Amino acid sequence: MFISSAFAQTAAPASATDSLMGMLPLVLMFVVLYFIMIRPQMKRQKEHKTMISALAKGDEVVTAGGLLGKVTKLNESFVHMEIAGGVEIQVQRTAVVQVLPKGTFK
Repeated sequence: MFISSAFAQTAAPASATDSLMGMLPLVLMFVVLYFIMIRPQMKRQKEHKTMISALAKGDEVVTAGGLLGKVTKLNESFVHMEIAGGVEIQVQRTAVVQVLPKGTFK
């Protein structure tokens, strides 16, 4: 008696600009993520690939495990390194992380 009947109203239709503005932070976050994380990683991978393809006999290199050595033989996917007098090991090309200047490793 004291309470009047409530009638449900339909919501106003969302406009296209409201939905675009709602997605803008998400799109902006992906753009920032690309420029901060993904692009630099792709650049590092490309530099590493060119460094590995340019390996030559006599180069002094460092492996991912921290071994220093001189390249003695090259295969398609493996590198033979001399790490001490008469001690030669075989590692994958991808394990080479850095080429040192000549004369670093004695």
